[in-house]
Amino acid sequence: MKLLIIRHGDPDYSIDSLTEKGWREAEYLSERLSKLTVKDFYVSPMGRAKDTAAPTIKKMGRTAVECQWMREFSPTINRPDCQEKRRIAWDWLPQDWTADERYYRYDGWQDTEIMREGHVGEEYRWVTENFDRLLADHGYRREGKLYRGEKTNNDTLVFFCHFGLKCVLLSHLLGISPMVLWHGFCAAPSSVTTVVTEERRAGIVSFRVTSFGDTSHLYIHGEEPSPAARFCERFGNPGERCD
Repeated sequence: MKLLIIRHGDPDYSIDSLTEKGWREAEYLSERLSKLTVKDFYVSPMGRAKDTAAPTIKKMGRTAVECQWMREFSPTINRPDCQEKRRIAWDWLPQDWTADERYYRYDGWQDTEIMREGHVGEEYRWVTENFDRLLADHGYRREGKLYRGEKTNNDTLVFFCHFGLKCVLLSHLLGISPMVLWHGFCAAPSSVTTVVTEERRAGIVSFRVTSFGDTSHLYIHGEEPSPAARFCERFGNPGERCD
């Protein structure tokens, strides 16, 4: 089975939709996806994800299942550098989170005092339990850190969602702390991350990422990826954000 996990197009967060650039990205993405044979589409309930899915769904004459658990990963914390205002749990300054080795551990990152206060682990479990139920419906049941292939297949599933949520799903599939993914990987708006099952022994299934944050559908149209995915390459660079 193949999972295509897609970040929404360039966002206009003020209206929970897309910028003009984001709509172009969604259209170019639809040209790519409409060439595929897709078993099922799933979409976040948030407007920017649904708007990104819309051109593909319309072009293919399909519908997408809206999943509440696919909304952006939203717990907030008292981030060490700005405790006067709660911030999203997955956007920290590197000098803060890297100072605590627990954040590198798949079985320890959510047990720190900051994450416990923000109930981040509860949200993580809610998302991943729902994700596992969906995978079980498609023939793959979680057993420990692997999956039991009860009805293995070559189907393709497409998920239109968000960067923070995408990293939660990959963390769960790969047994990696999401903190490493949230801070060490970049998925530009409308990018496609591809994950495939591997069944080297009958019925014993793991997942492998074959591409992360692919924006080739933009390049073939001469469209530069949005800088909304990352922070400044060099402090003080004009037009690049540092926080």
